[in-house]
Amino acid sequence: MVLVRVQRIESIRDPEGLLGKRIELIEERNIPRFAIKPSTEEARMVQSVVQALQQQIPVQTMRSGFNLPKMILFLTEEEYDQLGIKFDVNQVYRMELVNQHIKFTKES
Repeated sequence: MVLVRVQRIESIRDPEGLLGKRIELIEERNIPRFAIKPSTEEARMVQSVVQALQQQIPVQTMRSGFNLPKMILFLTEEEYDQLGIKFDVNQVYRMELVNQHIKFTKES
């Protein structure tokens, strides 16, 4: 089981010209934040410089480079309807891979 978040949904046309959707899913991970107390004066100075930079640079741009797609679905409108789940951007889903099947369940 993996938690995935819908990062992007785009309108596409398949090679036959049928309208469809491109759904980009990224793995949802909780990155623990903990404070590390540096033992040396140099380490404390480096930590303060890094903290100052983090305040100046938006966090989203720093983290966006680390969000590699877990799965990208290319579905025609018919296939999307047959899947039976309506994806919403930024919504988290439970993705289960069992016996050659993929199951999506919306997380509450």
